[in-house]
This record gives sequence, structure tokens and C-alpha cells, in this order.
Amino acid sequence: MVKQLDRPRSGGLWRIFSSPKGQQSHFVETEIPSMANKSQLSQAAMLSGPAKLTATTGLVDKLTRDLTSVNLLPHRLSERDAALEELKVYGRDPRNADPIFTREGIEMLTRHAFDSPSSTTSRNALRCLCNALLLKAECRQFFVDLGYEAKVCNKLKNDNRDDEFLASRLVFLTTYDTDTKLEQLIDKYHLADSMIKNLERHAKYHSDGGRVTADPMQDMALAETLKLLFNITHHCKQKVPSFTQAVPHIVTILCNGSFQVDKPLDSPIGPLVNALLNLDLGAKEVQSSLYPPAKLTALSDRLVSLLEQSRAVYQQEELESTVTALIGVIQMVHGHAPQDVVVLIRQKLLPTEADRKEVLGRSASLPSWLLKNSTNPVAPKLRDIISNLLFDLSDKDASRFVENVGYGFASGFLYNKNISIPQNASEAFSDDAGSSSRPINPVTGQFLDSEQHSDVPEMTEAEKEREAEKLFVLFERLRANGIISVENPVRTAVEEGRFEELPDDYREDVD
Repeated sequence: MVKQLDRPRSGGLWRIFSSPKGQQSHFVETEIPSMANKSQLSQAAMLSGPAKLTATTGLVDKLTRDLTSVNLLPHRLSERDAALEELKVYGRDPRNADPIFTREGIEMLTRHAFDSPSSTTSRNALRCLCNALLLKAECRQFFVDLGYEAKVCNKLKNDNRDDEFLASRLVFLTTYDTDTKLEQLIDKYHLADSMIKNLERHAKYHSDGGRVTADPMQDMALAETLKLLFNITHHCKQKVPSFTQAVPHIVTILCNGSFQVDKPLDSPIGPLVNALLNLDLGAKEVQSSLYPPAKLTALSDRLVSLLEQSRAVYQQEELESTVTALIGVIQMVHGHAPQDVVVLIRQKLLPTEADRKEVLGRSASLPSWLLKNSTNPVAPKLRDIISNLLFDLSDKDASRFVENVGYGFASGFLYNKNISIPQNASEAFSDDAGSSSRPINPVTGQFLDSEQHSDVPEMTEAEKEREAEKLFVLFERLRANGIISVENPVRTAVEEGRFEELPDDYREDVD
């Protein structure tokens, strides 16, 4: 299991492909407190040091005794819920709240969460429990050791968004730093079936054009289910087929959902994209959802639109953790698409004639943005996935790849993949290649008649000799330091007689 919880993980992917940084550190506040006096909760939030520790200890003891002696009788249910709400306030900061984060404290909260006949008490305890597992890694194993897997999964069967959010969050947190048996949750307790059913409910909700007001709890529960789906399918790959039926619902929500977000890949849109990443998009039973007959490009258009929006919003340092997953999903959708969809995706993502009026990668278009980031030094995973996408868009053919993106962008990728590179860049361009008959510079990808030639005078022979000497020295230093192991090209040229030693009194003829 992953040993960090500071940011959503990627498993190679989720930590990179998740929604905005810090989202996972949010505490569970899914509804306004109703059982406890608000002024009392405000006072509790102000406590610190020994006073907070004393108050926390008292509440934990009181709630623990209630489990055995029924100290808080059913008719005094509001008192029990008020105690849990107050405890939740203390549990937001683990300092001087130690009793909450002990094995005994976690057991007390778990029993109130899953053994109470009151749904209100259960949810109040679940909020405390989720916050505790978020803040203290050891609490996750404490919870797993209690053996409440069946009851957690049963909670997900409820047609209730609070229960979906809290139970999904709880299972999600146990995928870090614990020995929880994900395969058993799926096979024995039908976790996948419950999650797919919840996604079906969300799809129906977002397909209902008659909705008047948005329900924030819907989006919160949806995001938590999607995050859990990603983690399970990453860590339990043998059970990915159990979640294939989730694909149509995710696609429906992604294409039909209307979300109020500040950035295009904010939750729940980012998690919707991420969730597709580990699923089998090649499965026969989901093809009609990915490419609906009524509009074959519905999904691909939505994904490319998100990419277009994202490139204008996210800063360089954000791209790796936000956009990489989106490009990975576009690559998967392209890989399984019918020919009509393939053609349209390529038209939007490969350089156009307008892009070739300049050196490729310099215009303001989406294809140029992709090319520029295919060599992004601060986003290695992003640049790799972009290069792989562009190679796929070129039918995985080296010559066509060079034709599409230029020898300059293509050569490094092909070399790293150990794919044969055309000996001469111009060999990659056949007479009928490309969308135009205008000659193209095979290295830069620019139309030759659009190139601007420098007015700088040609170097003199003496200047050329000095530059050759500098190049010779540079290669010798690189060889001596072990950075490269190739033969010095200047030395080779001299040995082959392609360099002429000029006398010291040589003067170049000047017309």
C-alpha cells in the first residue's frame, strides 16, 4: 500500500491525475450541526492545550460508557449526537485530542457508526471516524482490525448520499497503510455492485433536465465514489472487470453533468476523468456508451474541450498533477474509436496548415501546446504521455510521426523508445504526405515558403575554424567525463580530410 496521504496518489497516476492539491485533506463536514448548540461548538473550537485534552477525554469516556451501560438512553439521543458533534470539533486537530486517536477511541467511534439504530448518530460518528483516519495513519489499521468490512459495504447499499460519501471515504482511507483485503470486499461483500449502483443513481440525477437546484452533497458523494473506484482498480487490477459496468454511467455524467467549478478539472470532473483511466475501455459491452450512435464524438469532444480549457487555466507547475490523466484517457478513447472518431480527434490534436506557417510548437493552437509540452522539463509524466499520444495519432509509424510533428520533436522520443529513426529527415515525407503539397522543412515542420531567413552575413573561414575548435574541445570534455561515448565528429571530419588546416597568415579573399 502507498505510504503517503499528503496528496491523492497516482499509483503512478492518482497522485498526479487527481483534482486540485489539498482536496483530500478536507475534513468531513457534510451538513450543518443541528444537535449541538452552535455557541457550544464555537466555544469547543476555541479550546486548546490541557483544557482541550480534558474535554476530549471526558467526551470519549462518556461515549464509551454509553456503549456498555446505555448511559445516554434512546430518549436522550440528542445528547449523544451533541457529544459526537463536539468531539468532531476537537478531532480536527490531533494536538491535545489523543483519546480520539487511540485503538479504544477508534473502536468506540466505529461501534457508534455501525451498531447504532439511529442514522443520525451513525453519521455523526462516521464523520469523527473519517477525520481520525485522515489525520493519523495508524488509525486506519485500528479500524481494519475491528472487522467491520461487511457493515461498511452494506452502508454503501443505502440510497443516501451522506452514507455514500462517508462510507466511500472510509474505505478509500483504508487503501493507505493497511492490509485491507480489497478483493474480499468485492467478492464477498459486493463492493463493486454497490458502487456501480451509486454511479447509476448519479447518472440518472445528471440526466434529469428537470432539476431546479443543484445538490452539493451529490457532487461530494460522487467524487468520493470515483476516488475509491480509482484506488481499487489500481491496487486490485485483477478485479477491474468487476467495474466495467461503471463506464456507461461515468461517461453519462461526464457528458451530461453540469458542475459549478472554478477550474475545468476541479472535482468532480477531474475524478470522473481519472476513474476511466484504469477501466477496460476496449470491452465490447461499453462501446456504444463511449461512441453513442446518435453522436459518435460526444465523449471525445468533451475530453478535447476539457483539454482546451485546461491549457488556458493551469500553470506550468499544475500540469503534471491535473492534465496528465486527461491526455491518457484521450489516448485510450482514440485507441478504441471507430475510424470517423479517429479522424476527428486527429484533426483537433495534430498540427494543421495554419500551425505550419511557423516552426511547429510556436503558434497559439492546441496542437502547438501539446508539442511544446512534449518536451516540458518540469513535467516528465506529462511529456511522456503527450509523446505517446502523438505517436498513436500517427498510427505508431515512425515516418508518419516525423511527418506530423517534425524531426525535431520526433527524434528524441523515437530514440528513447528504440524505434528506428529515418536516416534522413526528408525520407519521412512522401510525395503525397500531409494535407498540403507545399514543401515542408522536415526538421521544424514549417512550410519552406514561410521560413524567414536571417540577414546575418555568412561566417568567414576563420570564424568557422574557431567554432570547429570550440566544438572539438566540447566533445573531448564530454567524452572525458563519461557523458557521451560517441566518436568526436570534428576529429572524424579531420581524419576524413573534410577539414583544412589554414596557415596563420591566411587571408580570406574579399570581393
